[in-house]
Amino acid sequence: MKTLIYIITISFTLSSCTNKTANKSLEKQSNALVGTWKMVYAEIKENDSVQVKDLTSSSFIKIINESHFSFFNQEHASTDNFYGGAGTYSLNGNDYVETLSYTSVAEVKNHQFPFRVHFKGDTLIQTGLEEVKAAGINREITEKYIRIN
Repeated sequence: MKTLIYIITISFTLSSCTNKTANKSLEKQSNALVGTWKMVYAEIKENDSVQVKDLTSSSFIKIINESHFSFFNQEHASTDNFYGGAGTYSLNGNDYVETLSYTSVAEVKNHQFPFRVHFKGDTLIQTGLEEVKAAGINREITEKYIRIN
């Protein structure tokens, strides 16, 4: 009987260990997404141009919990040009879909934005096509975040 309990305990302990690889399972990814993230790079491909977001004078923060996300952008030296939004998300493997429920832009309210997410070291990388015909938006984005909490 002691041997059986010992074997069960060791099996449970070994199965509880995590493998920290770049491609994590849905459960591990979901836990890995939860936190506060600071954008360190953003690239927008629209039509025939590529724009890299200048992050030297502002901070873009994304907060993700088990079911919701929020984001905001604030210039360091002023209160001008503040914007933000929030909503729910779903995650299936590396497929991450944000539903933007809270925003000041009527054309994107309740729109679903499909992205792919993956991790490289301590960096969250989010890529996808943002397409909202009513708002005239059709662009590919790549965003990189580092965890700050």
